[in-house]
Amino acid sequence: MPDPDLPRPGLADRASDAALRGLLGLGRMLPYRRRVPLTGWMTAHLVAPLAGWRGRIRDNLAHVWPDLPEAELRRMLVAVPDNIGRTVAELYSGQEFVDRVRAIPLEGPGAATLAAAHEAQRPVVLVTGHFGNYDVARAALIARGYRVGGLYKPMKNRLFDAHYIRAISSLGEPLFPRGSKGLAGMVRFLRSGGMLGIVVDQHMMHGLPLTFFGQVAMTATSAADLALKYDALLVPIYGIRQPDGLSFRIRVEAPVPPGTPAEMTQALNDSLEAQVRAHPGQWFWVHRRWKGPGGKRGWSAIRRARD
Repeated sequence: MPDPDLPRPGLADRASDAALRGLLGLGRMLPYRRRVPLTGWMTAHLVAPLAGWRGRIRDNLAHVWPDLPEAELRRMLVAVPDNIGRTVAELYSGQEFVDRVRAIPLEGPGAATLAAAHEAQRPVVLVTGHFGNYDVARAALIARGYRVGGLYKPMKNRLFDAHYIRAISSLGEPLFPRGSKGLAGMVRFLRSGGMLGIVVDQHMMHGLPLTFFGQVAMTATSAADLALKYDALLVPIYGIRQPDGLSFRIRVEAPVPPGTPAEMTQALNDSLEAQVRAHPGQWFWVHRRWKGPGGKRGWSAIRRARD
């Protein structure tokens, strides 16, 4: 059911939702190995130009990575929306997606620590970004018996929000909406020894002015706040898409040491930045990530500062 707290859909909301449903419906007619790359191709070559994503990608890169070679920039104008399309197709593939990721080994300096926390039922806050496929780790861990919940931000388009929640719920539950509605359940789950997945790379008006790619990026400290309050490990984790476009690695970083919420959150930004620099086409460069306090730094301001 649509979230009643979201605004009633207008004509643009209905049109965009219908387009997405049509894209996904076309993809579901194909086997998984063809569905995922086709949805990526259509997103890169049809959706991205119409939605103005290429301009946003160029603006973001000019703001934080101005020395990026032109050839790499052109590659990313296709690679970024292609990865977005593939991710959407995967999230809407339910059990087929889960079956593909359930056996991916955990690697990285935090893998053993995460396994030990699972055995000891110690609370863990798992942190990632809109990178690779951000639900690979959650789906894989749940499939192998880990208790992993997810914190999500409801979409503004209530039509899209309704079927998106159904899709990500099919990969595993529980899921908790941001805000007061999901707070009590989320806290109970974490205190009981569960693992909570959080995505932290969106502009948050009431966050702290930390840095990401050397520029101010308003960032919520909620992941660090929860880890400190409930004695939970704070662990960066990433589902990294491989060159075949269909398979993944799961990288688990060492837990972030306790400190102030600002210090811990900056460490999370730095961890994600390292992954994005290593795999730049896999991050959601469409986000309006760099706005400044109060969200007042618009695209025209970014262009003026750049020029």
